[in-house]
Amino acid sequence: MSYFATKLLGTALTPGTLLWLALIFAAVLAWTRWWRGGRILLSLVVVLFTLLVVSPVQPFLTRTLEDRFPANPPLPAHLDGIIILGGAIDQYLSQAHQQISLNDAAERLVEAVLLAKAHPEAKVLFTGGSADPLRPEPREAPLAASLLIQLGIPEDRLLVEDESRNTYENAIYSARLADPKPGQSWVLITSARHLPRSVGAFRRAGWRIIAYPVDFSSGGGPEWADIDLPVTRLRLLAQALHEWIGLTFYRLAGWSDALFPGP
Repeated sequence: MSYFATKLLGTALTPGTLLWLALIFAAVLAWTRWWRGGRILLSLVVVLFTLLVVSPVQPFLTRTLEDRFPANPPLPAHLDGIIILGGAIDQYLSQAHQQISLNDAAERLVEAVLLAKAHPEAKVLFTGGSADPLRPEPREAPLAASLLIQLGIPEDRLLVEDESRNTYENAIYSARLADPKPGQSWVLITSARHLPRSVGAFRRAGWRIIAYPVDFSSGGGPEWADIDLPVTRLRLLAQALHEWIGLTFYRLAGWSDALFPGP
């Protein structure tokens, strides 16, 4: 399957997109002689949306992903490198406003900088080009490199990979760039829910890394005080399903060494 096709399929299968399409279809039916079918479909959409909001499905799916690797793992005294997966910078907003625009995965960069300063011997590798097949430019990695330098990471410690478009390519191109040697210790930093798929891809590339999860969205206690709970639940469900579908696809495509990689 082509890269463009996988991106299109991934967008089409999100809960928000499916609910939106169902609502459009129900509205169209409501103005035809099949209006009763439209009312039934609309009722089903409302029931399904309510179940998605109040049921434990989303928290379970997210928590299972995020608990796969322990937070703050023990690290060796010497680190050879720190790998940061792209996804924390919106390069399109950054270009439009001529300043770095971070999203809700900013912990990937924040924790990496803290770790890099605690281990000045380690190289810092940022990997990420553009994940949008319709907009291959600008790429994320040059923006991230500029930000890391401004945050105090010396330029001679940086390795910048800007060709990758997905996690599998992150792993393949990063391994080529860093050329890790047996026995070296490299840390991989990415969002906790994304770490199982990332670890599987890096292991498939022949790179045994130390998994370092950040950007958690579960385990913080009751959510019911969140006034945007329905929207938040739907967004988190979309993210979790993206990872579960991605794990399955990566395994079937031979891009991962396991269906659900773990420690």
